[in-house]
Amino acid sequence: MKNLLTTLVLVVAFNFANAQVIGKMFPDMEVETVEDRKVNLPTDTKGKYTLLGLAYSKKSEDELNTWFSPVYNKFVKKATGMMAGMGYDVNVYFVPMFTGVNAAATGTAKKKAIKNVDPALLPNILFYKGELKTYKEALDFEKKDIPYFFVLDAEGKIVYATSGRFTQAKLDEIEESIED
Repeated sequence: MKNLLTTLVLVVAFNFANAQVIGKMFPDMEVETVEDRKVNLPTDTKGKYTLLGLAYSKKSEDELNTWFSPVYNKFVKKATGMMAGMGYDVNVYFVPMFTGVNAAATGTAKKKAIKNVDPALLPNILFYKGELKTYKEALDFEKKDIPYFFVLDAEGKIVYATSGRFTQAKLDEIEESIED
């Protein structure tokens, strides 16, 4: 009974934290592609829905990686044959965040991504280098060891938020928030 109560409290607290960011504008964030091209979020993604996955520790980056294939297959991969034209028109970006002393590792991380990540997925990986406080406060980053996901509407407003390892239920909720 005690474990059930603890779990219930954690779920309610988690949902409350996510609800805190729903309806807010995503804060401006300058990021870079593996080719060092600058991208400004959400400004450069306005006009269509955007799914962002953010991670700011090694452990959270490992959990972020569990999302790559399912999200790519659902929202990025172009449908062929009879399914052509049935895909989503949504921006999808995974953003490892390098802050503090770790900011110096951004270049190394880009090189590692070029070497180890499927080339089809590389355009969907953006790198952030800078301070964390603004994003921690604006996006309710509570735990550094989990990734955070945000669905932005066409204007950059957060319409859905979740965090943690990939689950099919979370992907279904993301899909629903994009279809609304």
